[in-house]
Amino acid sequence: MLQSTTNYSTTRSQLTTPVAEGRRHNWITHCQPPIDDRELERGDTDKIPRVRTPFQVIKQGWRTLLTDFQIIFERDPAARNRFEVLVCYPGFQALISHRLAHWLHRQRVPFLPRFLSQLARFFTGIEIHPGAVMGKGVFIDHGMGVVIGETAIVGDYCLIYQGATLGGTGKETGKRHPTLGKNVVVSAGAKILGNIHIGDHVRIGAGSVVLRDVPTDCTVVGVPGRIVRQSGKRIDPLEHGQLPDTQAAALRALRDRITELEQQLASLESKRKPG
Repeated sequence: MLQSTTNYSTTRSQLTTPVAEGRRHNWITHCQPPIDDRELERGDTDKIPRVRTPFQVIKQGWRTLLTDFQIIFERDPAARNRFEVLVCYPGFQALISHRLAHWLHRQRVPFLPRFLSQLARFFTGIEIHPGAVMGKGVFIDHGMGVVIGETAIVGDYCLIYQGATLGGTGKETGKRHPTLGKNVVVSAGAKILGNIHIGDHVRIGAGSVVLRDVPTDCTVVGVPGRIVRQSGKRIDPLEHGQLPDTQAAALRALRDRITELEQQLASLESKRKPG
């Protein structure tokens, strides 16, 4: 038991020292998340994250940008050629700037990440804090007025339309912005506020305000956002006309209720008439 403890301490010391030194002395090196003590105790040294070389970081970043680029042609029928997408799609340009700013932010480089994000905001109208985590294949369509806060997490292949906000509430510290799962569609003008979780394959209707967690594979519409499940029915994320109108449904229910009450009133009046 004593030998096992000694080996564990030695192994952890050997593995954590290079990581700490890499973070302290060489901000060009991209460091992985911290080592989990439980993995060392189990002997799962193969699962322990290693420090990656600058070449590996650039290679992964390039692959992510290629995915961001290719998804535009799948999501937007107006995308005709590569040059047009590179020059005329502010969402893609904002993502390029953000991925660089986010990497610099993780290396704790002062000032420059925020400067890049503000520069991208000036040219694209899209504000993404350098601390926000953006998955691969994210498509910001049109983009004007999109705001994504510091602790927001956006999953892979999410689709975000103009005017959408992933914001915080109050002045709390720590995680205060929403987390989006995979394949989430945030329609134009939608607001997702606070440290809430949006499940995979969720569709959020235009102008909706979401303040609570949303489970996987459903649709949210209205202010405040209301969940409308779509059991067994596939909805194309670009077909906004298929989103249910909960306000219209509420008005129809009120109309039916008024009609029912009028019929009851007419029946009572007919009974009160003499003869």
